[in-house]
Amino acid sequence: MAVGSQDLASDQLRGFDDDRLVDELRKAKEELFNLRFQSATGQLDNHGRLRAVRKDIARIYTEMRERELGIGAAPQQSEAK
Repeated sequence: MAVGSQDLASDQLRGFDDDRLVDELRKAKEELFNLRFQSATGQLDNHGRLRAVRKDIARIYTEMRERELGIGAAPQQSEAK
């Protein structure tokens, strides 16, 4: 993957359940807010990280929408008996 964090590759996002996707989205949005704040105050060292986080958010939204439309499916959870 050229841009984005290695933790949020599309293949790994497909393995997350819905709650984990929502949690990752919340964390990514929080990071984006912090990066924008740093950029506005002139404290941001790595401007490429802004783009990477925005792309991570887009990947998460895409996976959530695919599941909503039935294109992708959440991973099956095995029940312990």
